[in-house]
Amino acid sequence: MTIQRLCGIDEAGRGPLAGAVYAAAVILNPERPIPGLADSKKISEAKRNSLTIEIKAHALAWGIASVSAQEIDEINILQASMLAMQRAYLAMVNDFDVHATLIQVDGNRRPKFDLPCEAIVKGDSKVAVISAASILAKTARDASLLELDTQYPQYGFAQHKGYPTALHLERLAEYGVTAEHRRSYAPVKKLLVVGLSHQSVTASG
Repeated sequence: MTIQRLCGIDEAGRGPLAGAVYAAAVILNPERPIPGLADSKKISEAKRNSLTIEIKAHALAWGIASVSAQEIDEINILQASMLAMQRAYLAMVNDFDVHATLIQVDGNRRPKFDLPCEAIVKGDSKVAVISAASILAKTARDASLLELDTQYPQYGFAQHKGYPTALHLERLAEYGVTAEHRRSYAPVKKLLVVGLSHQSVTASG
């Protein structure tokens, strides 16, 4: 008899002006339920970090992958999100040698997989395994932005996580566009047009 394995996949980071978009794939272990799973945007950072540890410890399999800012500019953010999801599933399979029988992704678009895949609107709030993927993707992306903050401390990445906040836009105007900014996004593209690209910005600022 075929074992039914549901894999949840979600992405994080479609809206920010900088950094990669991340995705995670998770197959939960029905014998080791994880209380408190929810949409990553609706729980605190401390809770997300705690749940990330539990998911990685108790899930049957999980994988995390990203698509860079440069790739986003080349193929657009929608296609980059789909690609990140595909990469996350492959990472999970490669690391754990565990395959799903059904994939469920958050949203209304489905990446192409060689197995059944369903798109569920607000799936990160409705389906536990998608919630788990949402949490892993969010914590991985946040960690990457903390790394960017050490490379480019003047931009405040630790505070705004790359999103187009007033602080981020102010720092962009002051210091210019880094290699980690998404040049196809309107606020960044506008600065490039007026010549505020700081190609020479160093990692230490």
